[in-house]
Amino acid sequence: MSEGRYDAVVVGAGFAGTVIARELAERAGKKVLLIERRDHVGGNAYDLKDPNGILYHLYGPHIFHTKSERVYRYLSRFTEWLDYQHKVVANVHGTFLPVPFNKHSILTVFGSGRGQALIDKLIAAYGDGARVPIIELRNSNDPDLHELADYIYENIFLHYTMKQWGLAPEEVDPSVTARVPVLVSDDDRYFQDAYQGMPKDGYTPVFNALLDHPNITLKLSTDASSLLGLLDGQGRDATSDPAAGPVVRATLDGQPYEGAIVFTGAIDELLCRRFGPLPYRSLRFELELLDQDRFQPTATVNYTVSEDFTRITEWKQLTAQEVPGKTLITREYPQAYVPNAGMTPYYAILSDENNAIYQRYTDMLAGLPGFYLLGRLAEYRYYNMDVIVGRALELADSIIGDRA
Repeated sequence: MSEGRYDAVVVGAGFAGTVIARELAERAGKKVLLIERRDHVGGNAYDLKDPNGILYHLYGPHIFHTKSERVYRYLSRFTEWLDYQHKVVANVHGTFLPVPFNKHSILTVFGSGRGQALIDKLIAAYGDGARVPIIELRNSNDPDLHELADYIYENIFLHYTMKQWGLAPEEVDPSVTARVPVLVSDDDRYFQDAYQGMPKDGYTPVFNALLDHPNITLKLSTDASSLLGLLDGQGRDATSDPAAGPVVRATLDGQPYEGAIVFTGAIDELLCRRFGPLPYRSLRFELELLDQDRFQPTATVNYTVSEDFTRITEWKQLTAQEVPGKTLITREYPQAYVPNAGMTPYYAILSDENNAIYQRYTDMLAGLPGFYLLGRLAEYRYYNMDVIVGRALELADSIIGDRA
């Protein structure tokens, strides 16, 4: 494996890594080495079938939605789509309420008369169709809207957020709470994006199709540090030596390497966690097969005031599968991420302190030409799948120097 054999190295075979690998291979004609630690492609969007043939997502539900026509058309090259519109309800003391909390939710909780009066006030204050962050609604001076906000805060947001993040809501970064709106609408869909659906045959075939290119070499079950070296000015390897200084050059399989490197993994882990681990929330999944046709009213039910888990996903509803007499569900339990304990880091815990730690890691890599950080772990940010695909396409534009 010599420098001349590969023009680009990509670490991580999730959406970020597979899309950028395909773009560099196809549009730029580069020979790409894609390194993946796990024994499968797809990252956290990996799916597979259980012994009964029920397709499920190993790392929790992934629902495709986007406002970007470019992203939708790009992925449509590699899959057909099921016309799936995601709907979620919250189980609030046995009553199912649409979430995001909307007009139907208000009428269910407050009744037709009182509920309609609250809806009218929401429309007057924010406009019909508005998405109002729960924190903003709680700051309303109108006592009726404040009462509505308190109900939503207590029954939809507070306990769910504490379970999900292990923090009080005021401790959670505003970028997180902003994603929890009150929707002044009759639209019961969880997402209102123009393009929505599920890959017809699942996500894993999408990744296999993306990587089906002669210029891409895939290495599964391979730790990037076993092949890729990042050296400081004295030749010390920053991936294994905590005393190494800022990175200025790279090696591939022990030989000098000057091609592009796109890293999509955990940046603190790449650099020996020398500045301390970046905090994340993780998830534990409990899979259960039930001897019944259907378990719950929608594919996803959030448990916002009860239970230790945050939600249950019923896979047959998510992917329009027909398996008579059987259904497969997953319960989702948030937990603190512990490095080196076999856990998966899912959600970056954003704060000024953690961002400062992240900056120290990026500073270590700033002097290496052609090194790019891409994705949730590498950028220490929360991104939806479609945003990751869009960022990968934009990075490819920048590296290649054009726009397809």
